[in-house]
Amino acid sequence: MSLTKSISKRIQKMPKGRLFLSSLLWQCDNRATVNKALSRLVKVGVLERVVRGVYMRPKASKYAGQVRASPVAVIKLMAKANGESLQIHGAEAARLIGLSTQMQVLATFYTSGATRQIHVGNTTVRLRHASKDRFQYADTKIGLALTALHYIGKEALSFEVVSHIQKELSDVEFKALQTCQMPEWMRAALTPASS
Repeated sequence: MSLTKSISKRIQKMPKGRLFLSSLLWQCDNRATVNKALSRLVKVGVLERVVRGVYMRPKASKYAGQVRASPVAVIKLMAKANGESLQIHGAEAARLIGLSTQMQVLATFYTSGATRQIHVGNTTVRLRHASKDRFQYADTKIGLALTALHYIGKEALSFEVVSHIQKELSDVEFKALQTCQMPEWMRAALTPASS
């Protein structure tokens, strides 16, 4: 059986629309051979190349037609494969926690990797390198609050902002937030809120 047929058979077992990395298939054969086989499968419509190294089985919806991959899911998959940490950008964190109504024009994440832009279909996602303290409690409400506070900054940080964050978090979450590594101005603003 040819490598293309072997990969095609393996892919047919995957759910439609699920993203996967081409590197998962390299164990079958060498990288160049696998990439050629994937290219052939894209040409015949068995696969869709989302971005370099990321593929999925095409999925169609009777209402929306061809279902496109979520740019956020693509970025998370790529970050995980590269061993990078991701965190929502402070502007989006402030919106999600209810401190702002402004929507980001360009989806932006903090990354422990290099600063870069990734194009997923018609969407551009910006990854900005950040220091490791930005990734504390990533993907939790605590991490969201911490990132929002960094974004708001020393000048705009008020009693009202801290009170709002305290209402959004449970007592346990707020205590965990207070123990995070943070600038002294932020720690000072959070301390009175607990008393």
